[in-house]
Amino acid sequence: MKEIMAVIRMDKINQTKKALAAKGFSSLTCIKVTGRGKKKVNYELIEDLLDGDKKIVKSKEVTEAITEGHRLIPKRLLLIVVKKEEAEQVIETIMSVNQTGNPGDGKIFVMPIAEAYRVRTGEEGKAAV
Repeated sequence: MKEIMAVIRMDKINQTKKALAAKGFSSLTCIKVTGRGKKKVNYELIEDLLDGDKKIVKSKEVTEAITEGHRLIPKRLLLIVVKKEEAEQVIETIMSVNQTGNPGDGKIFVMPIAEAYRVRTGEEGKAAV
């Protein structure tokens, strides 16, 4: 079994759920999260706002430019546990819906699942999924 953890844009969650359900993967966990990627602050954009002592002149524009790279962005975290042979299809489905070619499209992580149990029935392994 595999666990697929996908971080996607907030506005893509309904499309992603519909696409996964259409492929037969309706079981998932969805969590609201915040985070940020690797985007770094480009200080060259604010060099003209430095005074003679290399101190930044405080302004709304400067504050926004500096904090832009550190702001936490709202995202959705999907957790999906599937049989090992189904993982690639789930990944392809998530990618097809969420790939826009722009920064912030998301990330997908795949992890092995050692064991699974269904609380209600006591089933174990693949039967629990």
